[in-house]
Amino acid sequence: MQSTEENIDQLEDIRKEYTLHSLDQSDVAKEPIQQFRIWMEAALKSKIEEPTAMTLATASIDGLPDARIVLLKGITTEGFRFYTNYDSTKGKAIEENNQVALVFHWSPLQRQVRILGTAEKLSEADSEEYYHSRPKGSQIGAWASPQSEEILDRDILEQKAAFLEDKYTDEQQLPKPTNWGGYLVKPTKVEFWQGRASRLHDRIAYEWQAEEQAWKIVRLAP
Repeated sequence: MQSTEENIDQLEDIRKEYTLHSLDQSDVAKEPIQQFRIWMEAALKSKIEEPTAMTLATASIDGLPDARIVLLKGITTEGFRFYTNYDSTKGKAIEENNQVALVFHWSPLQRQVRILGTAEKLSEADSEEYYHSRPKGSQIGAWASPQSEEILDRDILEQKAAFLEDKYTDEQQLPKPTNWGGYLVKPTKVEFWQGRASRLHDRIAYEWQAEEQAWKIVRLAP
């Protein structure tokens, strides 16, 4: 008797119908960041695990794409904030080519948000303020890890973390590493995707019109 459980050898047979919500141009806010706030608030209220997790995609000058999950740490009227080691693979890629993409996927709500934009470094003051708001262990981690560099084993990280813990045992804050800080992603296109039945999904996109200095809202075919 064939099992009804999902099988890795039958991935093409996995199906799910999306029927929770709909999305129309008349439903959305006039600006994408305002609409993103509405959807993020819904994600937070629904108790989704890691609602701020987002895929960050970069491409170096030679065109090679790369992607990884990072955490959204702020929304402003200008865009979306995250923090990292500037010497990491993503930091070096952004230094070469600051055109990036972000993707949020909230499966329980059957929603996805795609963002295209440019990444700019935050000020030292903004980066330092956030760094010192982090738990002490996270501050130590930023010093202990030469992010994206090859290391021999985990002991190297743990020994350096232990050294820093001992060095700053009487202090709650460490100085911010000079190669660590934040980015602001300023959007030029934002797409809101709402799952619908029979794969006829709703896709509403905001496209920045530089000449008019305004957002154009369009519907895209699924």
